Amino acid sequence: MPRLRCIFAFAFALLSATAVQARVVSVEITQRQTVAQGKRFGLAGIYEAIAGKLHFAVDPKDPANAAIADISLAPRNGAGEVEFAADFYFIRPQDLEKGNGAVLFEVSNRGGKGMLGFFSGAERSSAPLTAAQFGDGFLLERGLSLLWVGWQFDMPLEPGLLRVYVPVAKNADGSAITGPVRANIIVSGTAFSHSLADRGHIPYEAADPSDPRNVLTVRDTANGPARVIPRGEWSFARWDKGEAVPDRGSLYLNGGLQPNKVYDLVYVAKDPPVAGLGMAAVRDAVAYLKYGGDEAMGVKAGELARVYSFGSSQSGRFLRTFLYEGFNGDEKGRRVFDGVMAHVAGGGRGGFNLRFAQPSRDGHPFMNLLYPTDIYPFSDTVQRDPETGLEEGILGRYRGREGLIPKIFYTNSSYEYWGRAASLIHTTLDGTRDLAPAANTRIYHFAGTQHGTGSWPPARSVGQELVNPNRIRPAMRALLVAMDAWVRDGVAPPESHYGRIDEKTLVRPEDLHFPALPGRDLTAIRRSNTLEKAWRADYGPRFRTERIIDFEPPKLGKPFPTLVPQVDADGNEMDGIRLPDIAVPLATFTGWNLFNAKSGPTDVISSMVGGFIPFPRTKAEAERNADPRKPMDARYRSRDEYLGKVAEACAQLTKERLLLPEDLVGILEHAGEEWDWAMSAAR
Repeated sequence: MPRLRCIFAFAFALLSATAVQARVVSVEITQRQTVAQGKRFGLAGIYEAIAGKLHFAVDPKDPANAAIADISLAPRNGAGEVEFAADFYFIRPQDLEKGNGAVLFEVSNRGGKGMLGFFSGAERSSAPLTAAQFGDGFLLERGLSLLWVGWQFDMPLEPGLLRVYVPVAKNADGSAITGPVRANIIVSGTAFSHSLADRGHIPYEAADPSDPRNVLTVRDTANGPARVIPRGEWSFARWDKGEAVPDRGSLYLNGGLQPNKVYDLVYVAKDPPVAGLGMAAVRDAVAYLKYGGDEAMGVKAGELARVYSFGSSQSGRFLRTFLYEGFNGDEKGRRVFDGVMAHVAGGGRGGFNLRFAQPSRDGHPFMNLLYPTDIYPFSDTVQRDPETGLEEGILGRYRGREGLIPKIFYTNSSYEYWGRAASLIHTTLDGTRDLAPAANTRIYHFAGTQHGTGSWPPARSVGQELVNPNRIRPAMRALLVAMDAWVRDGVAPPESHYGRIDEKTLVRPEDLHFPALPGRDLTAIRRSNTLEKAWRADYGPRFRTERIIDFEPPKLGKPFPTLVPQVDADGNEMDGIRLPDIAVPLATFTGWNLFNAKSGPTDVISSMVGGFIPFPRTKAEAERNADPRKPMDARYRSRDEYLGKVAEACAQLTKERLLLPEDLVGILEHAGEEWDWAMSAAR
């Protein structure tokens, strides 16, 4: 049986026609265990973890499910409903009355669990149970219950990953559905074969390897012309122990795939999963606990009255798509999430609810090119595109149902302005005017940060510069507290912080005033974000109405203009939330980092990685290196003076509720480590 079909296959048991309206029809618990060896967390006390599987049934005719791609072609049970299931992991106080009455739901990134590491500095774990796997206990000390539910169907077959189990769509006569799938492949070293899926996921297999519609092309650059590779030079196979073994989920190329070439294999696949049921799983699992409760899980109806969702990167784009598709209302018209924190999603959404969906695919200047990620609409507010005549917004489907709109935080690093079209969430479509956030939305840009914080001390990876180590965790903890206060008590959160056109802190890349540092190709930096544009991409006539891609690759119209944060004389961004590393700098912190020669084209910014360029320590060092930036000894007379300025910056950020008082000691300790490293000869 093909690999994807093994995942999609689901034993459909007949359900009662009187199934509960929350659409969770049964809960299968496979694990229940006390966490952290019974440690007490604040007033909430002892916590326990509950794991298992949720079983769902949805009515394909219900308007709440109309947005699910191919829902009308999914198999139905005797009651006319579509059945599916999803893994879940739930962490809650043993005595739920001692908690704060709120759930923090994390949209799993490719099946994992990340929020304990993100907010609490915990060890990574697929099944957190030990004290170390809860870090400093930040989330549990606040009495939050934590929930994860599988929504993605095609992750690698690794233990502990949460997944959704969905049926395959069929034509009305029962025959297999076929359609085009595109595998975008770029390698940094010669490889004879490559999976057709993204980053180790399970690929769609070719329905017929000999189908003449299967076409392989290659480009020398990301935006260069494509050349067709003759069919006799490649095959559906994998390189194994010195020979090509037939494999409908892999590409083999005679002579090998060459570094930094852009390959696109468009081929015909069959049996698409009803991927959008993953969004229904999230919606209905949350509504089930929020409004109905579950005796086996120890939750009474209304006991968890507030639900906040958090998603980072892929998961943040999932949340933007979830809102765009109207899923924040369940089948009874009740609000699902009360608060949404979509982190480092930029202006993107993703292929989460499409026929032949590829949920892992995103889009970057030199990775996963031209997938339906950075596509219109971008802003919460409805805007009309004069080029296409379309008139949409992320929250456009809630007209007349405004009570379903949650409180929303969009938080982005600097990288998202260079590689994820973030400016379009708060500018007009022509990039000439600022656009105010919607009433329930705040937008926060963390100045001088990258997609995911780099390690300390800084090191090099795929870029020419050291990896950006500017930490955003303390600020995100403060924003989570602010979200809770906003929803629970109506306390307005901090005002939005981001660059603005009218203040000239958000500009065209060609207008960036980056200092002329020796060895840095400023021309390449300024033009690099043009390689991954937010295109007016035409995926075919059925894309917006039926969520079916007919054109692979898409036909490209005019791009939307994307802008980037302006910088000061140090190269540090002028607006946004300026955390201590930017307010009291020891270096230039960038959201971009040009590839090094081993990793990619040296005139293209690397995917998701920012840069860290230390200041010269003395005037003599600055003159020796022709560095125009002010040296450290001209900025700070001593370590104590530097730390004093950091403390002042922290005090101001705390006053603005962008840092928590309890985190200031750790920030100052880290600042001391940064100073010692910056002044050392070994840096």
